[in-house]
Amino acid sequence: MLENEFKGALQSAVRRTARLRLRPPVEGDAEFLTRLFSRSELVAHRPVPRPDAPEESAVRLARDIGHWKDHGFGRWAVESNGVLMGFGGVTVSKEFDGLNLSYHLQPESWGHGYATELVRESLTFAFDDLQADRVIGLVRTANAASRRILEKCGFVFEREVMLHGAPTNMYATGSFRT
Repeated sequence: MLENEFKGALQSAVRRTARLRLRPPVEGDAEFLTRLFSRSELVAHRPVPRPDAPEESAVRLARDIGHWKDHGFGRWAVESNGVLMGFGGVTVSKEFDGLNLSYHLQPESWGHGYATELVRESLTFAFDDLQADRVIGLVRTANAASRRILEKCGFVFEREVMLHGAPTNMYATGSFRT
């Protein structure tokens, strides 16, 4: 059903915001992704808060690249001033109703509005380009900063779910207009 629903809906794989360039991930991003997911601050809110091994990062990257091939969209590689700073965007959720918004930015970029800028562009893309009805965001209870970003962008708490063996808060939004 959803596997082909959005295929071909993408006008352009690369998008730009005021400060960000969003592009599909490529295999050359593997080293950065491994460094990103080795950061203790970044993995602190995961069910098992340990850094990824390089092999786990390779699987994560292959999954992101595969999503682009299967659906024509997915999580972007996020750049600022030509420098890769993280990954984020919307993907088809296999577990929950709606597209799943997720993002991971390097800790040095936190607190500067980049995540909010990325989330807003992801929602514009989801609702305007893909004509999605619903986008969800899954946030661990202790991750107050991500919760605030979602709320600032129009998400509301919906319910608690179990994700990878840990309680997680599901936020959702059904509309977004800038």
